[in-house]
Amino acid sequence: MIATPGNPGIARWAECAAADPCDGAAIVELARRNSIDLVVVGPEAPLVAGVADAVRAAGIAVFGPNAAAAQLEGSKGFTKDLCRANGIPTGDYIRADRMQDALAALDRFGAPVVIKADGLAAGKGVTVAMSRAEAEAAIRAAGDGPLVVEEFLEGEEASLFALVDGDTAVPLASAQDHKRVGEGDTGPNTGGMGAYAPAPVLTPELEERAMDEIVRPTARALAVAGTPFSGVLYAGLMLTTEGPKLIEYNVRFGDPECEAIMPLIEGDFAELLHVVATGRLAEIDPPMLARKHAMTVILASRGYPGTPVSGGAIRMIDAAEQVEGVTVFHAGTAFAGASLVAKGGRVLAVTAVADTFANARARAYRAVDQIDFADGFHRRDIGWRELAREDA
Repeated sequence: MIATPGNPGIARWAECAAADPCDGAAIVELARRNSIDLVVVGPEAPLVAGVADAVRAAGIAVFGPNAAAAQLEGSKGFTKDLCRANGIPTGDYIRADRMQDALAALDRFGAPVVIKADGLAAGKGVTVAMSRAEAEAAIRAAGDGPLVVEEFLEGEEASLFALVDGDTAVPLASAQDHKRVGEGDTGPNTGGMGAYAPAPVLTPELEERAMDEIVRPTARALAVAGTPFSGVLYAGLMLTTEGPKLIEYNVRFGDPECEAIMPLIEGDFAELLHVVATGRLAEIDPPMLARKHAMTVILASRGYPGTPVSGGAIRMIDAAEQVEGVTVFHAGTAFAGASLVAKGGRVLAVTAVADTFANARARAYRAVDQIDFADGFHRRDIGWRELAREDA
């Protein structure tokens, strides 16, 4: 297995190769040179840049959508327009290319209101403004767009992951993320400070509604447009009193939910991805998940989601992984000589699996407490909603 660009964590299992992940020609050349028969494009930027298109054109199986379908994540406005055209439940919205147009849109929605950067923003381009003043500040900070000004939806959020192969879409897993940087869900949005899976709030009935009313109509619309989706479609949902509504799509597994759901997937995961990549999803039984619970806690560098402190030493990961059921996934790490150091905002994803949610949570925090990362921080309340439900 080869990973590019890779990091010290994945280097335990894969050979790390130096290549630009957004350069389709470079990825094709790397795959051909190493006789690779399946390319998995993980991040959103290469997908939006058309790396999957280049790999497909070279006759190599690839898990990940083409650039046109990847606009589901690459452009919030594209997704909102697709929802409106196909009757897919989502919040009302206005697209604005100029700051003055976005400010004028506030008259329609009042406050609270959601301000979204239209393009890729690494999970941080969203402001949930609780007042008009906060909304105006977010719009002025963004300047002349493009922006999406969106109705604020009431409810609880959940994430639904579906495997999609053209017209075929099957549910894979659910999770619940914690976007705000601070405990009690306070502070600015981040790419995610922790997650757990499955998300009991997304009941089987609500999951099927989301598949029938949101995911499958999206897959059909893209297929009809001649840009069929192939890969994983991550639907960020708001569970309103009227039913599930789409907040946004990711066209990848996404962090930190990915780290929470991966340990639960049973069977040969690479073969499952190959099935999707080769258009055979309708021919297999639905993927199965272990009847267990997983929790992921993110360790981030001080300053995140603003400018993070880089270069901080990280020690004792081995001790953390001695905790039963725990895996420590690397995100923003690098080697400085023989020392492991932080390189980026979100640095580690500490994931624990157990038979109950409470045990998974306890294991995750026991492992977190083993890690020596003086320049890091984390939330201590990941999973608080589920704990509150268990205590009720």
